[in-house]
Amino acid sequence: MRVAVLDDYQNYAQEHVEWGDLAGEAEFVSFTDHLHDEDAVAQRLRDFEIICAMRERTRFQRSLFEKLPNLKLLITSGMRNLSIDNDAATDHGVTVCGTPSVGAPTADLAFGLMLALARQIPQEDRTVRKGGWQQTIGVGLAGRTLGVLGLGKLGGRVAKIGLAFGMNIISWSQNLTEERCREIGATLVSKEDLLRQSDFITIHLILSDRTRGILGAGDLALMKPTAYLVNTSRGPIVDEEALASVLRNKSIAGAGLDVFSVEPLPADHVFRALENTVITPHLGYVEQDNYRAYFEGYRAAIRGFLNGSPVNVING
Repeated sequence: MRVAVLDDYQNYAQEHVEWGDLAGEAEFVSFTDHLHDEDAVAQRLRDFEIICAMRERTRFQRSLFEKLPNLKLLITSGMRNLSIDNDAATDHGVTVCGTPSVGAPTADLAFGLMLALARQIPQEDRTVRKGGWQQTIGVGLAGRTLGVLGLGKLGGRVAKIGLAFGMNIISWSQNLTEERCREIGATLVSKEDLLRQSDFITIHLILSDRTRGILGAGDLALMKPTAYLVNTSRGPIVDEEALASVLRNKSIAGAGLDVFSVEPLPADHVFRALENTVITPHLGYVEQDNYRAYFEGYRAAIRGFLNGSPVNVING
């Protein structure tokens, strides 16, 4: 069996994973770059029977399955991947499996970005390295209002970290309930009030048709000029052009961004040049414990499939 490991930017599959007995039954090929064009993806993967997909990087739609006649097993990191057409996979005889995952790393990074913005850590780091000293005056978190868009598992964790910092937590999403807010220690507000009241806004929504572009120009215009936006969820949830405009005009204080509409982020993207951004290369899930869970999940899924007993099957 030939196994392709996609979007393995750190070459983790080759340098850190012990595939055990699978090494004698499968040939593992790790791809450290990302292809956007479907035809290019199909050309690269047409000879592989097994594909290990990293998160939602590559869209496996019906048209792609039609171009991969040898594919038998598709494994996604995590147990949910909205970029995979499970019905199309089933129609083409492809088993889709998932892996365990660790949710905490993304919440940790969200707060890391918040702290980097509040205390101007990247700027001061650069200043000290160049021989300078104290160029900015930071913002404390205690007593500030943290607006959490989406109070699920990740949003709830971030909210609790905010409470530990002494922040006032408000939250909104389409289906959020008073009961869930009470459970976490947050106050349910409208979307508009969250935007108007928050000193920091952090996004923890799932990307879907109803959340795509849910923060547009009109929404961003409601934010305080002293407020910060943090997005560790998915880039298309925010209108990037509108966000770039308010950042460029300093209509808001800044943004911490780990996710983008196009990834990897193009070299000439405006976010790279704006001084009031802290940007990271989609590191939310890139953490040692999470990677161990992913790759052990890949190994278990392949072993189960080869033994005729697939595990963590997503498409039934």
